[in-house]
Amino acid sequence: MKNEWITGIQSGDKDAFHQFYEAYADSAIRTASAITGNREMAKDAVQETFIRVYRQIEQYNPDLPFDPWFYRILTNECLRLLKKESPLSKFELPDLENNPTLAEESFDQLSDLYDTIQSLDDVHRIPLILKYVKGFTGKEIADILRLNHNTVKSRLFKGRKRLKEQLEPHEKGGASQ
Repeated sequence: MKNEWITGIQSGDKDAFHQFYEAYADSAIRTASAITGNREMAKDAVQETFIRVYRQIEQYNPDLPFDPWFYRILTNECLRLLKKESPLSKFELPDLENNPTLAEESFDQLSDLYDTIQSLDDVHRIPLILKYVKGFTGKEIADILRLNHNTVKSRLFKGRKRLKEQLEPHEKGGASQ
């Protein structure tokens, strides 16, 4: 199906682009939200990503997997927008408070995890999101971020270590209360 969309988009077929958009938009917004920590910024990043894909589809090499190419564009767009924003904008919580099905304790844990992930620097946060939220392999992450595979493995390891170090005080503090 992807190959049909790509061929259609390359030939100017608006229906093919619409189908591609419908298939990728929700996942792209979730990924961009995880990277930026800001839903509105994520929507902007996704919109710009689809525009860039439409304009640059001729540059895509069909011998390579499409998803890493697409998510590289999305990740770069998120990083570009983050650089333009103030540092505090990355620390917005999603609108979880209005979800009545979340228990208060679960909300607190989720909130702590979200805050901790968002507090990591881009070098460690983005590979973790691509790995554990999007399910990309280390090699795919290396392709998306244009890094050596061993560098990605190192960043994932250090990112997990920093998450654990930052979350342990919360767990110990919560257990003794």
